[in-house]
Amino acid sequence: MTALPKKVYSLEEYLDLERNSEEKFEFWDGNVWSMSGARYAHNVVTQNMSTELGIRLREKGCLVLGADQRIKVPAYPPYRYPDMTAFCSEPEIEEIGGIEMLVNPQLIIEILSDSAEAFDRGDKFSYYKSIPSFTEYLLIAQHRPHITQFVKHGDGFWANYEYNDLSDTVELRSVRCSVPLNAIYRGVTFPAPEPNLSGSETAQSSE
Repeated sequence: MTALPKKVYSLEEYLDLERNSEEKFEFWDGNVWSMSGARYAHNVVTQNMSTELGIRLREKGCLVLGADQRIKVPAYPPYRYPDMTAFCSEPEIEEIGGIEMLVNPQLIIEILSDSAEAFDRGDKFSYYKSIPSFTEYLLIAQHRPHITQFVKHGDGFWANYEYNDLSDTVELRSVRCSVPLNAIYRGVTFPAPEPNLSGSETAQSSE
């Protein structure tokens, strides 16, 4: 996520930029950021998760969409570009300035990066909660096997689950399927942990 050269954009200027560019941009309070480009591990994890979800949801009447899908966020207008989203109902589409937004995501997935992790866990999650249909949030680390899951219950309470072993399996409540971590992290090699007193460690791989 990279900020454009300093300028205060109006919403109309931002929408015009979106309509006339092949890049993706996000907008907030007059500031505009480019959403293009990601690390190798981020792209591998994204591809793995998209493939695994797509296979599992194919027969359920559910759909998983990638990072090009705009999601309407009432508390963070006009829309955002999560890494992935999924839903099991008919899509509801609205337009702003001739640009389409999905209104009813159930599951939102973000692949964490060093620069955006605090925002994804904090303010962005709060903003996403303004989406009425949103009931599950998945935060996937790319530098180690670790997934944080938030699930909304009927009383509005969000339960928190953590997965940090490649033998774990994530149970996705919103789209009624499970995905093992070793499939999500297939092909990713993690940095070696810091050496301890007993000797150095080697890098961990999900292969």
